[in-house]
Amino acid sequence: MNKPSNSLTKALAGAQDRAITIPARAPAMVRELTSADRERLLKHFLALGEEDRMLRFGQIVPDHVIENYVGGIDFTRDTVFGVFDGDLRIVGAGHLAYLAETEKGRTAELGVSVSENARRRGIGSRLFERAAIRSRNTRVTTLYMHCLSRNATMMHIAKKAGMKIEYAYGEADAYLSLPPSDSVSVMTELLQEQAAVFDYAVKRQTRNATRFFSALVPAACAG
Repeated sequence: MNKPSNSLTKALAGAQDRAITIPARAPAMVRELTSADRERLLKHFLALGEEDRMLRFGQIVPDHVIENYVGGIDFTRDTVFGVFDGDLRIVGAGHLAYLAETEKGRTAELGVSVSENARRRGIGSRLFERAAIRSRNTRVTTLYMHCLSRNATMMHIAKKAGMKIEYAYGEADAYLSLPPSDSVSVMTELLQEQAAVFDYAVKRQTRNATRFFSALVPAACAG
């Protein structure tokens, strides 16, 4: 086999560099998850350290408890959101669980987790915002969060959203009263989901292109 020219090798390497270039501070896109994402959701939770598991679940939970939790999520009943990185790994997740409706209205509970390497990018806030608008559009009147009072990130999000917060024994319950849905909230959620689906498709194509060029450049150089 003829050895490829230096220009070809440089061109392939340049194409690879362009394929993997992703803005570090691109806005977090929140996509609704399905049962097909269950395995990646599990990997996200299992990758959380002890402190992060404590903040997310209120206690340090072992792997088998997390496996049972993720395995028991009903994606047709609850709503689960995810933020993906360039390798299509979930780096932020929000689980919106609908509670039994009472005479006071419908309540949904939100749990949020963000991977350590994806902090300070506003992912938690974007997950909260997406969950709030989904709650409005599904007739939820109260959005509820329960967490440890030392969970500074969630406390900041709750206070910023104007949630009513009740503290007791190192724990906090936050409540947000939601207005009814309207045409703006419905359209906003639709556009957000479309943008997130498009973002996911771009990341998948970029990842595949990166893998292709990574395999092609060494092979060209070796030839």
